[in-house]
Amino acid sequence: MYNTTTTTCLNISNMFQTFGEDQHHEDLFFSRRCIWVNGPVIVGAGPSGLAVAAGLKQQGVPFIVLERAHCIASLWQNQTYDRLKLHLPKRFCQLPNFPFPEDFPEYPTKYQFINYLESYAKHFNINPHFNETVQSAKYDETFGLWRVKTVSTSGSNPVEVDYICRWLVVATGENAEKVVPDFDGLEEFSGNVTHAREYKSGESYRGKRVLVVGCGNSGMEVSLDLFNHNAHPSMVVRSSVHVLPREVLGKSTFELAANLMKWCPLWMVDKILLVLARLILGNVQKYGLKRPSLGPIELKNIAGKTPVLDIGALAKIRSRDIKVVPGIKRFYPGRVELVNGENLEIDSVILATGYRSNVPSWLKDNDFFSEDGIPKNPFPNGWKGKAGLYAVGFTRRGLSGASLDAISVALDIAKCWKEETKQTKKSVAARHRRCISHF
Repeated sequence: MYNTTTTTCLNISNMFQTFGEDQHHEDLFFSRRCIWVNGPVIVGAGPSGLAVAAGLKQQGVPFIVLERAHCIASLWQNQTYDRLKLHLPKRFCQLPNFPFPEDFPEYPTKYQFINYLESYAKHFNINPHFNETVQSAKYDETFGLWRVKTVSTSGSNPVEVDYICRWLVVATGENAEKVVPDFDGLEEFSGNVTHAREYKSGESYRGKRVLVVGCGNSGMEVSLDLFNHNAHPSMVVRSSVHVLPREVLGKSTFELAANLMKWCPLWMVDKILLVLARLILGNVQKYGLKRPSLGPIELKNIAGKTPVLDIGALAKIRSRDIKVVPGIKRFYPGRVELVNGENLEIDSVILATGYRSNVPSWLKDNDFFSEDGIPKNPFPNGWKGKAGLYAVGFTRRGLSGASLDAISVALDIAKCWKEETKQTKKSVAARHRRCISHF
């Protein structure tokens, strides 16, 4: 016997399905359109959302993908710099059941990766609802259903839509919004200030003195790109950072670590990586890059802080072409004062200060996500919540972690959907038999 939640869900499903094949019902009593989705609603059309959608498509489960931007993978298409390449070999970045083309290089460019994602969506016939922003999503315990409120700007006038569904997949990822720290005096600074997500190339910075705030992968690569365009970058290193070679003896450092983890404890793998980094890169601390007390893998697992995989920036730091400076005390017109008392005259500021999840701004009344928008349960148990809530792309393990979660989510929803669909057919058949016997 099915519980009340499932029965209610099935009854509502049957009611809305009577309105036509597209399975939606326009509420005549409210200004918002109300659409029943006979399957999950997936929020986000990035790699995570596409991977879940592809898995559901293979299982024959209907779904809707909602995307606030005008394209798939909007972060990759609109908010990344031109020189960006995948930091890991392509075999660790491909989505389920669709390998990269053989002629792609080991580290595909961002444009190749975007092309791959578009081919992925086309192959699995995934057609997101673009320009549709989720305002809120809330679970109704009385009916056992999710209500997802959106605003669609695809047409000439904004349209408010309510989606009613049994399952909700959050696939907006860890990097949905930029992080902009509050610096004293920044509003007084007379030069250009931009975030790394708006940065495209160093072409417009030729000859300029640029302060890059942040020393992660983005900060390092932006600084290198600025130097390559004849700018004069200074990179702010406010905290400790692990810098590892991207490859060891021609093999991916990531792949080496993954293989070592099969046989060695985590602490030993971290020790091996640090010894190799010291042998290949030398002592980076003398250039102002202090190493954290925790090893690179342990720090990634605990705090989600990714080690920098060096692709050339370190050589420019050694040669002083990229100047490493300490934290910022405050900004003034045309200059910045550092915590060590030094003053730098600068023309522009680029904030490579990271990104954050936006889930808390729209997912209401849930205890599955933490205040910073990341599932409370760590990998590999952070993909499934209660009441049909799922999360993909929050593993802090890149595309490979997102793919693993996407497979789990698609299979779990497909199992529930097939069971409920079978029960619906049995209920309909029983009603038909009662009608026949009555007449």
